[in-house]
Amino acid sequence: MNDPLSEVIALLQPRTIFSKSISGAGRWAVRYSDFGQPSFCAVLEGSCRLAVDGHRALTLEAGDFVLLPATPGFTISGFEPATPTRIDPKVTRAPTGEVRHGRRGGRPDVRLLGGYFVFDSPDAALLVSLLPALIHVRGVERLSILVRLVGEESSERRSGRELVLTRLVEVLLIEALRATSGEDAPPGLLRGLADERLAAALRQMHGQLARSWTVAQLAKTAALSRSAFFDRFSRTVGVPPMEYLLAWRMAVAKDLLRRRDLGLAEVAERVGYGSASTFSTAFSRHVGQSPGRYARGQ
Repeated sequence: MNDPLSEVIALLQPRTIFSKSISGAGRWAVRYSDFGQPSFCAVLEGSCRLAVDGHRALTLEAGDFVLLPATPGFTISGFEPATPTRIDPKVTRAPTGEVRHGRRGGRPDVRLLGGYFVFDSPDAALLVSLLPALIHVRGVERLSILVRLVGEESSERRSGRELVLTRLVEVLLIEALRATSGEDAPPGLLRGLADERLAAALRQMHGQLARSWTVAQLAKTAALSRSAFFDRFSRTVGVPPMEYLLAWRMAVAKDLLRRRDLGLAEVAERVGYGSASTFSTAFSRHVGQSPGRYARGQ
């Protein structure tokens, strides 16, 4: 059976663009403006305060991992009051060495590894909308091991460093999503997968994408009445079941079209359409251009 979370991550096509070591001591605060790209922060030692726009402030401790899939504005600081230094990551040049905030000399109060991804998928906004806006993970041994490995790799200048860091951060992304409590998550895929009834339907949608699903059939896989399933899915995942299915079919279709190794009829069949013309009509309505034009544009 297909794993919906693995498929979403695979279609996002994450790659690490930049990572940096950050430390702070004494009185310090930094305000980052809205970035939009996915970013992460791993606490290597010590503690600090993180306030992300729209969320309550968090105290971060050694071993914590934070993922912001669409990075709104946020402030990171020590625990003493301080006027934040403002940084716009869209225009500020990336530093080459460790970034130090606050008191320059002596041992830092906190050491972090921060960075950002780029999702290569043209459907990144759709897929990111299925994930929580802020993911904060604590006390997961597998993540702690990965964070330590990232810290060691980032502090040494060994050959292959950038490739190793990229792979480690990709695994951090997957482990962070795995470790997130779906029941506490906002509406989206993680919360849907935490619901045993809905998870069964989601796995069927992903595992048998070519099937002509109806709400009644999906409700049966979830052992719910049609109306109860529709209401529960819409409330938990954030969109109605057939809207989710259509969006996922189109995301997969775009990926297949970008590869350009299948004919239009085969793509249509793979994503649940009985004919190329029916698929073309649905694709054009959803995407705003025909499948052929989309493929040529890629």
